[in-house]
Amino acid sequence: MSDLRDIALNSKAWPFEEARKLVDRFEKTGTKPDAVIFETGYGPSGLPHIGTFGEVARTTMVRHAFATLSDIPTRLIAFSDDMDGLRKVPDNIPNREEMAPHLGKPLTQVPDPFGTHSSFGAHNNARLRAFLDEFGFEYEFMSATDCYKSGRFDETLLSVLRHYDDVINVILPTLGPDRRATYSPFLPVCPTTGQVLQVPIIDRDVDAGTVTYEQDGARITVPVTGGHCKLQWKADWAMRWVALGVHYEMAGKDLIDSVRLSSRICTVLGGTPPEGFNYELFLDENGEKISKSRGNGLSIEEWLRYAPAESLSLYMFQSPRKAKRLYFDVIPKAVDEYISFLDAYHRQTAPEEKLNNPVWHIHAGNPPREEVPVTFGLLLNLVSASNSEDPATLWGFISRYAPGASPRTHPLLDRLVRYAVAYYDDFVKPAKQFRQPDDRERAALSDLAAALDGLAAGATAEDIQNEVYAIGKAHGFEPLRDWFKALYETLLGQSQGPRMGSFFALYGLDNSRALLAKALDGRLAG
Repeated sequence: MSDLRDIALNSKAWPFEEARKLVDRFEKTGTKPDAVIFETGYGPSGLPHIGTFGEVARTTMVRHAFATLSDIPTRLIAFSDDMDGLRKVPDNIPNREEMAPHLGKPLTQVPDPFGTHSSFGAHNNARLRAFLDEFGFEYEFMSATDCYKSGRFDETLLSVLRHYDDVINVILPTLGPDRRATYSPFLPVCPTTGQVLQVPIIDRDVDAGTVTYEQDGARITVPVTGGHCKLQWKADWAMRWVALGVHYEMAGKDLIDSVRLSSRICTVLGGTPPEGFNYELFLDENGEKISKSRGNGLSIEEWLRYAPAESLSLYMFQSPRKAKRLYFDVIPKAVDEYISFLDAYHRQTAPEEKLNNPVWHIHAGNPPREEVPVTFGLLLNLVSASNSEDPATLWGFISRYAPGASPRTHPLLDRLVRYAVAYYDDFVKPAKQFRQPDDRERAALSDLAAALDGLAAGATAEDIQNEVYAIGKAHGFEPLRDWFKALYETLLGQSQGPRMGSFFALYGLDNSRALLAKALDGRLAG
């Protein structure tokens, strides 16, 4: 373990770089907490989404990296801000008309429109926990409502009251004149309506632990403890860091200013802001920022219809500080990169190489052993060329290409076959557009058919690829990628495609010659 730790201390993988921040923090302060607290936050006004997965997955990777570097125990808190007031009625729920009277109330006081839980907040919290459990995340769930009402936050809330002026002086310079005149970090919960109120605080009593506001001409005094008030969210975030002793929390790039302000408030309260980093946000198919209200993103359910969760974890691992498109067309590449990294991991002998391999982080240091002899891209083209969406038929090709492979011995590959059928049906098939070969291409295709006819039945993918190259060069394709583009467009009906030697080997020489004959006869583009 010590040798692995020494190697991890010098690893360039970003989870180790993040984990070293915590190691350095405790070394500099000379402290050793009972446990290092990692946190992710969730707003339960909506259902868990792909961003939720990304933040928890990335935080879990850092947590595991830290556990490799240190003997200090770790905990991951999944915190739900379920005491927030309901700001608007979501579009995607039943019984919407019954929600309007409850606007402004904490989400845990709003009736569940689905009729399955005690409140809308409880319903969405249950969905969050089921979501995290589905992916095997290890976490502790915490509810803002429970923490406020149980008194868990009381001591830190009283500290906010004592440092009231210092706290608001952090926030006021960021507000406009009107908002500055009424701002308070405390949001009283109205004793009569149950709504979370955005009202000016006209008096406060530090000794009594109360604040006073005016409503309908009456002065109302409430404790800041026991769930009678909640905090504005930047102050709330800072208070939570102090109260729970959070050491690490990451956030999206859009929250950089919020992290900065909450960190200052945390310091005002006598705490130390957590370590963390700001990850970039995802873009849609047009390179525009994804918006939940616009619905221009890719949901986690959609990703998992076409690819395994491991491929999504890889997509989250790669370049977290770089804005990336999150759309259907990135899925095949993510799947094949996962397969490639998994294959490489079990061939790597140097520990530093293994620690830099994404699958080490995706699988918490224990990637599974499974050979995947066929790429996802090849499977897509096999479905296309074979005109079959039957997994059993596709396995017939695979078993001949990779003797000994079967759904039982290669369960990941079996999953990929089914994913490939779904992806092909929804995205590849509708976009296919074959064209007739021109004269030069026709001559080259004829020669290729003859070359395949002359190969032995056991010809390897590399043998076939050499023939494909030689024929392209012999017919003067310059650059040679024009030859492969012609193959893709005339044989597969698409502008991009697989390594043709591998495809022909998988599809079989007889089937490949028949495919070439169809292209030459005009039966594909007809």
